[in-house]
Amino acid sequence: MSEYKKLEHTFDPIYDKNSKILILGSFPSVKSRENNFYYGHPQNRYWKVLANVLGVDVPQTPEEKTAMLLEHNIAIWDVIHSCSIIGSSDTSIKDVVVNDFSEILDNSGVKAIYVNGGKAYELYHKYAEKNTGIKAVKLPSTSPANAAWKLDRLCEAWSRIKENL
Repeated sequence: MSEYKKLEHTFDPIYDKNSKILILGSFPSVKSRENNFYYGHPQNRYWKVLANVLGVDVPQTPEEKTAMLLEHNIAIWDVIHSCSIIGSSDTSIKDVVVNDFSEILDNSGVKAIYVNGGKAYELYHKYAEKNTGIKAVKLPSTSPANAAWKLDRLCEAWSRIKENL
């Protein structure tokens, strides 16, 4: 049986002064932590969905992924700064310390926040919304654990981000 590990988020947020939306996950998966970059599990559909919605080729490297985000005025980060977690299981998350979003919000044009999945939405609403003053829009999770949502359905749901780009 796996045990809880107390972990700290180690990736910087990706944003610049032109960012118009912020997309938040909950906390990096084991694969993402191994790769030291967002959505690193090969079965996670995050990069495929975003590329489809934006009408561009799916980026492969962290540099290509960062460039795609910034070219389309998208900022990304995660809700959690540190937590106790078993593996990559969002349902196991406890002892949450939330990230401080003021740096991004003060130094960009972000006016809308979207969250990738129910756990990120729940945590943002509980710990961060009152501080940011921005209600988050919940998007269906791109995680392979969300097998009920096929790629085309995810892309359709995620296309609402274009309203604020």
